[in-house]
Amino acid sequence: MSNDTNIFGCFVSYPSVMYDATDEQKKIAKNQGDLFRIYIWGDQGICDSLKELKKENYGNDLELALFQFYVNPIEYELNNLKEIESYRKKEKSIGIPIIIDDENFFSKTEQERYNFLKQSILQKMEVLLEVVKKKKLDTKMDLLKSDLRKVLEELR
Repeated sequence: MSNDTNIFGCFVSYPSVMYDATDEQKKIAKNQGDLFRIYIWGDQGICDSLKELKKENYGNDLELALFQFYVNPIEYELNNLKEIESYRKKEKSIGIPIIIDDENFFSKTEQERYNFLKQSILQKMEVLLEVVKKKKLDTKMDLLKSDLRKVLEELR
């Protein structure tokens, strides 16, 4: 585990393309990945806002909840993504996949994109709550969800 004090982190998986993709398809995929990264790490990016939430405020059993954004995953990836990954006791971490595609993100306005991201993150907190209960983790989920909601409301 890193010395990072943030309870949340972000990871972006660029769009996968099939081996026989045209140069145009590859270019579109790269451009969509680049665009999405702005919503996570740009000036108004969600990841910076999430850094306000420090792990020591929420208990000792969860040190990192990693939002894993999969941009236009191919069918193979889709078939292998879980709603939420298994809790890694040794690392005190959990991965939280969120699928980003044309329908839920790229076809939307900027405000709708931020709304989708905020809504998706909050919905995943309900799934995380079930893991915390099942594993009997000491994570203060009510406080974490409340603080997360406040941070997300401040975004655009």
